[in-house]
Amino acid sequence: MRKVVATDKAPAAIGPYAQANVIGNLVFTSGQLGMDPATGNLVEGGVQAQTHQVFANLKAVLEEAGSGLDKIIKTTCFLQDMGDFAAMNEVYASYFEGAFPSRSAVEVAKLPKGGLIEIEAVAYL
Repeated sequence: MRKVVATDKAPAAIGPYAQANVIGNLVFTSGQLGMDPATGNLVEGGVQAQTHQVFANLKAVLEEAGSGLDKIIKTTCFLQDMGDFAAMNEVYASYFEGAFPSRSAVEVAKLPKGGLIEIEAVAYL
């Protein structure tokens, strides 16, 4: 059975998609940008500030689903500029203790709203 996840503690979907879907004991999040859910605007301060906001948004979506950041098993990171990888990675690492999730990281030509980073995750309940 599928459960669609929605919370106002993370940015609303800007298209025809759900913030996350729960299938069995897995949570599949949509990509989260560094957008402030209160304003709908990207946070200022570069890729590190946006990465912190991405994790705040992921946390809100995962918690609404009954999961959490500590239950992430796979992420995909989309960077507008691979030159930001080290700065993003420094922030990324601070959100995990012990074993890190599996991860892919790719550079893309553009992200919605001009974002510098977008991360999607798979977690368990």
